[in-house]
Amino acid sequence: MEIALALAAALLFALGTVLQQKAGLDEPVEGEASGLLLRMARRPVWLAGIAADALGYVAQAIALTIGRLAVVQPLLVSSVVFALPLGVKLTGQKVRRIDVAAAVVVTVSLGVFLVVADPSGGRDDAPFGEWLIAGGACVAASAVLALAARGTRPARKAALLGTSCGILFGLSAALTKAVGDQVADAPLEVFLDWQLYALIAVGYVSMTISQLSLQTGVLAPAIATAMAFDPIASVLLGVTIMQESLHTTTAGSIAACAALAAALGGLVVLARREDGSAQTKPAGGTQVTRAKAARPPRSAPSAPASADPRS
Repeated sequence: MEIALALAAALLFALGTVLQQKAGLDEPVEGEASGLLLRMARRPVWLAGIAADALGYVAQAIALTIGRLAVVQPLLVSSVVFALPLGVKLTGQKVRRIDVAAAVVVTVSLGVFLVVADPSGGRDDAPFGEWLIAGGACVAASAVLALAARGTRPARKAALLGTSCGILFGLSAALTKAVGDQVADAPLEVFLDWQLYALIAVGYVSMTISQLSLQTGVLAPAIATAMAFDPIASVLLGVTIMQESLHTTTAGSIAACAALAAALGGLVVLARREDGSAQTKPAGGTQVTRAKAARPPRSAPSAPASADPRS
């Protein structure tokens, strides 16, 4: 049951992501990142993407409540495969064959890791001190990556921001599992616990970073890094915080490491794109698109002094 719910969540997340990117590319938003989500909320397409994300989150939360963190989250990486064709259809993305191949490699590799590792066991919650250490590490790593993305080329920026929000997605999933299990046991007590409010805060920050990565206009690295580092962070949190066990022999450990290496190789291929390929309006899109739009034709004659510069 949790596998079907996780796959449904992956499809809904992919649809939501592409719709949010479409809203950002159609009319790029300028200004501080702190108020980005509030400005985007004025756009129906973006709200439709948020609605799809919300439905996906419900499916994910149910799957996490009845299943294991290290099982559910790796399945969500199939969003990569769902998002690329949706991007072609809805936002005019020019997805190369190598992008599709790399996305399939990422998905299959993480699937192999899931099967070989065979997560089991675990607990519903962890002591506050353990949450503080693990959560602090995730937040610190995410912040460093987000800062490193400033001023870089679109593809690299998308990959760094995608990795940043992927780590936070993993942390959100761990908090979601803890909150979901608490709701199942004592629904009213959840409002008295810190985890619900931590989940809201982490969710808001991760959504903002995700939107920033999508507004680079380069879908493949943004989606691939977020969807790959989400399960990687989730598996680590599942093993450390939730005490879920990975049952592997020596050969299984080698196979699991090889699968993760193949997944990272697929991410490198996706992240090496040097420009945005989305078809956007002249005033919007990626840095490369805007630079080309601002560059005057070489053969254009000089305009008269009295001419309207907008003509």
